Amino acid sequence: MTDTTSAPTVRKAGAVAPRLSGTVRIVGAGLLGASVGHALRTKGVDVVLTDASPAQLRLAVDYGAGRLAAEDDAPTLIVVAVPPDVTADVIEAELARYPDAVVTDVASVKLEPFRTLQSRGVDLTRYIGSHPLAGRERGGAISARADLFIGRPWVVCRDEDTKASDLALVEALALDVGAMPLEMTPEEHDRSVALTSHVPQVVASLLAARLAGAEEGALRLAGQGVRDTTRIAASAPELWVQILGANAGPVVEILDALAADLGDISDALREPGAPGARRVVAETIRQGNDGVERLPGKHGQNRRFESLVVMIDDTAGQLGRLFGELGELGVNVEDLRLEHSPGAQFGLAEISVEPAALHGAITGLQERGWRIAGNTND
Repeated sequence: MTDTTSAPTVRKAGAVAPRLSGTVRIVGAGLLGASVGHALRTKGVDVVLTDASPAQLRLAVDYGAGRLAAEDDAPTLIVVAVPPDVTADVIEAELARYPDAVVTDVASVKLEPFRTLQSRGVDLTRYIGSHPLAGRERGGAISARADLFIGRPWVVCRDEDTKASDLALVEALALDVGAMPLEMTPEEHDRSVALTSHVPQVVASLLAARLAGAEEGALRLAGQGVRDTTRIAASAPELWVQILGANAGPVVEILDALAADLGDISDALREPGAPGARRVVAETIRQGNDGVERLPGKHGQNRRFESLVVMIDDTAGQLGRLFGELGELGVNVEDLRLEHSPGAQFGLAEISVEPAALHGAITGLQERGWRIAGNTND
């Protein structure tokens, strides 16, 4: 096996020059840490890695996420990518060990480590919390990807003591890996991720838990709806115990409000014919429509698309042919979801397109022999 301890960092041909200069030290060689390493190395940045697990560290180095840390390293920027329950400890140690470096972290909760460090009297002038909103269902260095952060928000939490030059380093990190820097306070960040990430994880897990004891006949009826709403339920329990515990306050506030909403619709459905019951149900669905409409779409734009469902034979090359013929029709595919029909030799491709392109797409595909299962917005 090749020794990659001191392997040179080579910028890929055609790569844009990095905004960062000097050495970047990454503490934690799991999914996020190793992905940062891969992304920076494609830009020619010198990346050094360290991890509490020698096996994880060697694996990340072998895959090319960076080189092994050396005693004489003098990093400009340190990225702490460790589990939430040790984030504050590692930040404190890195600030003490490298007094000339700026330290950031990528933990999914920002207020808890900040308050912990404050309570210890740690000088946080050179610390800037941050959080890339990116990830995968699988973790570890083997799942790391250089393109993990492209187009994703990267929250940066500054305060009144943050130097402009230090802030520029962390924003340069986000930009160099392809992310979009977004400034928030730790409080704003934690309230936001409670709503958009942490509570959805709890809700998905609770719903998926109902499937564990379900009859096989019921599971055969599972369609894309239940798959979409339970996808993230496959997440690691050990990590989520830490995340939810660190952000318990905002999460509990939303869960309590959600529990009240569930109680209201449950009461309405106990007597669906009672005066006002139908209105409660209708308002629940309508308010959900309103919430979905506020979610940013492609490229962060608040744009809505129309969808059509195309039946595809389960044979090689069919999806490629569909895309090719849509291209010939001048139809741009904005989004795609695939669903296989249980026990059948075909699948369903739900394709999102611009509203103005919907009619032409349906007509053109039907003329070419494609079977249209439906327009999901009808």
